[in-house]
Amino acid sequence: MARVREAKAKFTVGQTWGALRKAWKGYKIAKVQGDREKMIEYAHKIRKLQSELKVPQATFPELQIV
Repeated sequence: MARVREAKAKFTVGQTWGALRKAWKGYKIAKVQGDREKMIEYAHKIRKLQSELKVPQATFPELQIV
């Protein structure tokens, strides 16, 4: 049985910064709309992207994400 290799997506630093910018925008919109689920989703995306960029990770104390 052949093993299937999962190819890891490679994104440029610029693409990752763009995704981070969009994630912040989505988070802010969700916050204005009071959509806690979306806020949590975006907060996790923001932290993941910040980790990939090796920049300090944001905290979201209102969501208990630190």
